[in-house]
Amino acid sequence: MIDERAECWSDMPGLIAAVQAAGDAIGLSYVAAQADLGDPEPMSDAEGRPYAETSFRWVDPDYAYWRDRKLALHIAFLTAARLTGEPFYYSDGRLRTWRPTQLLEAVDCSQARNTPNFGEAIIAPVHLPRGLVGAVFWCSREPVGVEAIFAEQAGHLHNLAVKLVATHNEARGRPRNATVPQTLTRREVQCLRWAAAGKTDGEIGIILALSVSTVRFHLRNAAAKLGATGRAQSIQIAAGLGFVGARAA
Repeated sequence: MIDERAECWSDMPGLIAAVQAAGDAIGLSYVAAQADLGDPEPMSDAEGRPYAETSFRWVDPDYAYWRDRKLALHIAFLTAARLTGEPFYYSDGRLRTWRPTQLLEAVDCSQARNTPNFGEAIIAPVHLPRGLVGAVFWCSREPVGVEAIFAEQAGHLHNLAVKLVATHNEARGRPRNATVPQTLTRREVQCLRWAAAGKTDGEIGIILALSVSTVRFHLRNAAAKLGATGRAQSIQIAAGLGFVGARAA
């Protein structure tokens, strides 16, 4: 595992360079990246030096955004990156992607709209299993015709973002204590799905015609297989691994 992490760290400079070169080629030369939006620490190299200082530059050279530990809580682009797994773009005060979506339309972009020298942007979210969400941002200071650029380049940029974020998280050993889960049984998955829908053990028992003790037995087994501690973490991990979908049972 140590050798694998070392190999990932050795791959990072080339990936960083590729991300920057892609932005330079399309007129979106200002880049920001975060491998885990839930981590208040900036995305950094093996020595702990933020890429925002060593590799990437931002539209406002005087704004050290990576030092703002609350950044992920109030930036519209980061909110949007949590809401969709698809790349999207910013232009004229709005977020758009290749299809209409109310989620992006509802995000308040007034901060970006009122930021001096901020033009347009393409954002590539990266949603990884076990709840890890990262993102890469390519931005400009002036309008560059981002809609047409997005139509042509979004797939390539998203691919670069996935490689960068996944490699960085692997190098850092994230998520911590991740293991390959044992196969869940049909009953374990059913109990997890109804638990994710907010049902109590008693309600799950009525729905599945099981005793409360049997429901709890299945949920305990599922938690052990997933490496989870408690009901909430079991549901989170199961959702991240695709056992719990958008519909219950």
